[in-house]
Amino acid sequence: MADLFWPLQQSRSWLVHHVHDSSVVEGAVLLGFGLLFVLIFRKLGLGATLGYLVAGAVIGPQVLGLVGGAESKIVTAELGITLLLFIVGLELNPARLWKMKGEIFGLGLAQVALCGLAVTAIVAFGAGFSWQAALALGLPLALSSTAQVLPMLQSSGRLRTPFGERAFSILLFQDLSLVPLITLIAVLSRNPADAGGPPGWVLGLNTALAIVGLILAGRFLLRPLFRLIGNLGEREMFVFAALFTVAASAAVMELLGLSTALGAFIAGVMLADTPYRHELETDVEPFRSVLLGLFFLSVGMLLDLRAIAERPLFVLGMALALIAAKAGIITAIGAAMKMGWRQALALGLLLSQGGEFGFVLFAQAQQGLLIAPEAASLFGAIITLSMATTPFLMSWTRRIRQQPLAARGERDGPVSDGANALIVGYGRFGQTVAQMLIAQGIPVTLIDTDIEMIDVAGEFGAKVYYGDGTRLDLLRQAGAAEAELICFCLDGDQITPELLASVSDTFPHATVFVRAFDRRAVIKLAGAPMEYAVREVLESAVAMARRALLSVGVDGPDIDRAEDRFRKNDRERLRAQIDTGDLRAAHEVMLRQEQRESAT
Repeated sequence: MADLFWPLQQSRSWLVHHVHDSSVVEGAVLLGFGLLFVLIFRKLGLGATLGYLVAGAVIGPQVLGLVGGAESKIVTAELGITLLLFIVGLELNPARLWKMKGEIFGLGLAQVALCGLAVTAIVAFGAGFSWQAALALGLPLALSSTAQVLPMLQSSGRLRTPFGERAFSILLFQDLSLVPLITLIAVLSRNPADAGGPPGWVLGLNTALAIVGLILAGRFLLRPLFRLIGNLGEREMFVFAALFTVAASAAVMELLGLSTALGAFIAGVMLADTPYRHELETDVEPFRSVLLGLFFLSVGMLLDLRAIAERPLFVLGMALALIAAKAGIITAIGAAMKMGWRQALALGLLLSQGGEFGFVLFAQAQQGLLIAPEAASLFGAIITLSMATTPFLMSWTRRIRQQPLAARGERDGPVSDGANALIVGYGRFGQTVAQMLIAQGIPVTLIDTDIEMIDVAGEFGAKVYYGDGTRLDLLRQAGAAEAELICFCLDGDQITPELLASVSDTFPHATVFVRAFDRRAVIKLAGAPMEYAVREVLESAVAMARRALLSVGVDGPDIDRAEDRFRKNDRERLRAQIDTGDLRAAHEVMLRQEQRESAT
């Protein structure tokens, strides 16, 4: 039997030897296995995070042993967490926080505090940990998985509903709470290197001074820097400046012995209320995704599978206790906030899992000698198992959570404050479109690349974001996936049929309108997926002609007939031009002076 498997063992030994000898091959293995498992887990509805964790465990030293050095890789990959906190900070502009303040600091604070204390008690009494270790394990377990829950809400179309807003508010507060939790674990640290550091009050003072310094730097250095880069129109410089901002703010905090994640978070908040927010998010997102994927791959490689195999009942029991405690507490909080019991139960089950930030905080606790590596592996497995149960719990309880037909009334739908609209281009044309939509109470997001125009618009109270609105990734970042209207109001000839086809495929629920420069632009866009193309001077010219006719004494009905005749001829000519591709087609239908004279 041993001889039968000898060729397989030799092949594996050869592969392991060559992978470890080449960083390029090692990188290909990491990316390949990560891609394979993420595709499988996405297909099963289990989320990318689980895919990365399992892929890391498979290629790690305890299964295939194809890739080593997880400890060195996780140091680099922690930059992904830093970038994630930067993006979280970018999301927190003051207006949004103020609008959702009740649910964020009501629901969110109650969930983190009550679930954290409950799970800490379970860990302390059920597993016999000290109170410091129980806090370092229990509080992180109170955080849910933003990476898993948000895609589930988006795919079900519930992100913009009242239910989705409540879930998002809790997740947002959990993201905010990561920074104080990192600080708390640093305070509890038993590591002699940490113990030899400055006393707590000095650490607190340094933190406050660093935050004030970063805010001032953002106001007087970063904003002028990004304005200068915006005027140059170089996207590569934006990417460099964004990464420099994250790295510099994290480096300042590290030099002061503080949390690098806190520095990145403050940098994001500094820029959250600037016109460059969407462009920064779009530019940083690819780096965050790759490094965060590498982080979870490294965590999977570091999981002590032997320790988990020795105590499978402990992992299973603690995962069940975590899910039951969080689901019960969140359901009770939802009911106290006057949610229906079915909606409250759905919220509790949706947020019942542990989250990706747990791995970050367990690593911090392990560095601070609060927990052993075996405990980090066990509780990492508990988070992984709890995340795997969420899609099944939501599916199995659908009938229980669904309202009876007689009592259902209106179903959850889009927020009733009107359609969301993206206006790409905020010049003279886009401003008029935006004003009309705003007059009807429709919320709009404005995007442009003209820095001077953005500054002038800001003086009049209009918030215009900097960015290239013809990029799909930026449109997605600006909310195109939930928007009902996308209006391209750019001057010149910038919109192509290929762009409109991509926008239609990517954002099928949005109705697209286009400002066309002239007849040639309309002909070029014929057949492209859009609702309507508006020639930019047509309607204003018609309006001027009507006023001119009125001023020379022509009656209203005659003016209407003249306009109808012009529009009919214009449509006929345009249709022929589109069919033939020839701008001279149907030129005989154009109205001429001699035709009018012969008619009289």
